[in-house]
Amino acid sequence: IRLVYLIYYFDSIIVLNNFASLIVKVRKMSSVTNNFLDISRAFMSEYRKSSSRIKILDAFIVYGILTTLIQLLYMGLVGSFPFNSFLAGVFSSIGFVVLTVCLRLQIDPTNKDFRNISPERAFADYVLAVFVLHFVVWNYIG
Repeated sequence: IRLVYLIYYFDSIIVLNNFASLIVKVRKMSSVTNNFLDISRAFMSEYRKSSSRIKILDAFIVYGILTTLIQLLYMGLVGSFPFNSFLAGVFSSIGFVVLTVCLRLQIDPTNKDFRNISPERAFADYVLAVFVLHFVVWNYIG
């Protein structure tokens, strides 16, 4: 009987120890959550200062990413029978997002790396690159 009490005693210590470590983990998670909330608030306060052009381009980038995700979800659920058409659609969406990010970098007034490029020239380069991208994608479809 003493052995049973001894085992019960050690089990209760283990349970209490696990409970204490769980409380510590919850406290750490709450500090991580608070840090995340502070970072997101700081990001939103700085993002509100951005120009409307940048915000429109960001919305366009999110649209391109969502289009890619929808295509991947469709391929996972239905299949990818014309596989080259699926690849062309995904490459088109990803290429569109990459080119739009490049345009955003060139138009952003806080970016000093592209200060010698005017926004009009950056947009003309973007339009030309998108035409080339879609020409390649159209030829890849077959």
